[in-house]
Amino acid sequence: MQKLTRIITLSVALTVVSGCSYVGVYKRDIPQGNLVTEEMVSQLQPGMTQEQVTYVMGRPLLEAPFDSNQWDYVYRLDEAYGGVVQRRVTLTFDPMGRLANVQQQGDFSTDLPLSTDSSLGPAVEGADPLNTLPQENISTQTPETAPAPQPVLRAE
Repeated sequence: MQKLTRIITLSVALTVVSGCSYVGVYKRDIPQGNLVTEEMVSQLQPGMTQEQVTYVMGRPLLEAPFDSNQWDYVYRLDEAYGGVVQRRVTLTFDPMGRLANVQQQGDFSTDLPLSTDSSLGPAVEGADPLNTLPQENISTQTPETAPAPQPVLRAE
């Protein structure tokens, strides 16, 4: 009986310590797709060329495979301890390659809570990892202020 009690106690302790605990699990926000803001969409005007749209919005996440005149910009933010925020902008171009129609789906009126903290985890693109980049010390010397070269003597 005492051996059975030890086995059960050990099993419960190992289960709690191994990760199957009541403490909780760390979760991260998962952003996917093209970040689309209300400011970007407001810059779109009918008649813009595809190059102008690419300059404002970036390359689309989806291009219709059989119709190159439709571009889809999709953004999805799966919040760790919340819901899912989804935005979609569908742009339609005429046969001449000019913007003809803009369709929006989702709530563009609110800013998205994008975290740029420097906590542990995958690096954010363009971020300085652990602030380890060397500082640039650029000192300009003119020929007048540069030290004169010293002759090298060699023993023979």
